[in-house]
Amino acid sequence: MTDTNVAWAALGGDPALVPRISTVVREGALPSRLPVREVARACVEVCALAAAEWGARRAGLPAVPEVRVDDGAVATAFHSERHLLVDGREPVNFAPLSRFWRTADGWVRTHANFPHHRERLLGTLGLAADASVETVAAALAERSSLEVEESVYAAGGLAVALRTPGEWAAHEQGRAIASHPLVGRERLDEAPVRPVVPLDGEPLLPAAGLRVLDLTRVIAGPVATRTLALFGADVLRIDAPQLPELPDQHADMDIGKRSAVLDLRATADRRTFAELLTEADVVVTGYRPGALDRFGLSAEQLAERRPGLVVAQLSAWGAYGPWGGRRGFDSLVQVATGIAVTEGSAERPGALPAQALDHGTGYLLAGAVLRSLTEQSEEGGTRVVRLALARTAAWLTDGTARDTGPAQAAYDGPASWLAETDSALGRLRYALPPVRFTGGPVDWARPPGRWGEDPARWDGARLGG
Repeated sequence: MTDTNVAWAALGGDPALVPRISTVVREGALPSRLPVREVARACVEVCALAAAEWGARRAGLPAVPEVRVDDGAVATAFHSERHLLVDGREPVNFAPLSRFWRTADGWVRTHANFPHHRERLLGTLGLAADASVETVAAALAERSSLEVEESVYAAGGLAVALRTPGEWAAHEQGRAIASHPLVGRERLDEAPVRPVVPLDGEPLLPAAGLRVLDLTRVIAGPVATRTLALFGADVLRIDAPQLPELPDQHADMDIGKRSAVLDLRATADRRTFAELLTEADVVVTGYRPGALDRFGLSAEQLAERRPGLVVAQLSAWGAYGPWGGRRGFDSLVQVATGIAVTEGSAERPGALPAQALDHGTGYLLAGAVLRSLTEQSEEGGTRVVRLALARTAAWLTDGTARDTGPAQAAYDGPASWLAETDSALGRLRYALPPVRFTGGPVDWARPPGRWGEDPARWDGARLGG
């Protein structure tokens, strides 16, 4: 079974539709010891097929449009945060304290892009807020990797010890991950069948009229909601005022969306959010499992408050096992699951050619939402889909295969898949979306605005009028 078949089956798709997909295979796209190119392509392909399937149903087409995915577009999109330019300035993707460090017995990787994570890392080490890289390196060199992992996590920071694939397979969290499906899918209730609202016009926008509440941060969740915006959804990203976004990350990940700030600890803002929820069709969350439950935003609570929703939940480690409540990012998942050893060695860890766990899981998540809409039009029910970066990592490292045939062309760089636009943030260079089907959109309808400055209300007609 090909990677595309595996991913499409994980979404619950009809295998008879897979032949609608064709691929331009390019040598040199996402080079890696692991089959990153193949998994990345499969994630994009099934996302595009799910969009084409739902769009065909809404437009009353006699057949699902053909999907054509180009490895060059995929490779460029999977590096979107690196290709971004804002008025000619290159982005900042990793802070100085987000890196590998030698410890007394191996390696650890930290993530300190956000100020609060940096503060917690330094506080755990007993260092001043302005500590240099050299000072941090000296402090970590005196400790064991597992000691750093546990102490930094206990303080609310982010650090993960380097593990081999075998060590992760034997780890309790690794075993828990392996026992769960690539895409968790659940029907929570007997909410009525979703009516199929007709579409017309060009391009074909499968998600037109859909209202999406986006409660995600960093890459995977924003990739998913950015893709739903491409397909015509009104995506409203909601952030807490005490957790400001990194400017370059916002410029890359929030194209096509709107951005508002609400403090769910405040009564008035909770009321505003509740009003938004009454007309939402999809809620996407990307915070660590359980973090939003106190605001009534668990899947079960959302189903009670708004029956018929699609709830899409994303986490780093899965919402189960001893690490189920932990924070995490792509770079850290690579270190824990043995990917960093496979791409380098235990003596000199490496990394994937892109943050492929983030990007790939994001496209899978968008595809899962679109497939859930198709299922709701047939069977109804509030639908929940759950994905985890670590589960995508398990797919990448176990059971996937490289292409066996010759490539059709070479990947000669990103130029063909980059575009520019003016925005409130300045002149942007950005990666074009790789998800393509006949008659579908090829670019977003709007550039990103300023972070948090949009009103917390829906924009335009909703699904069904």
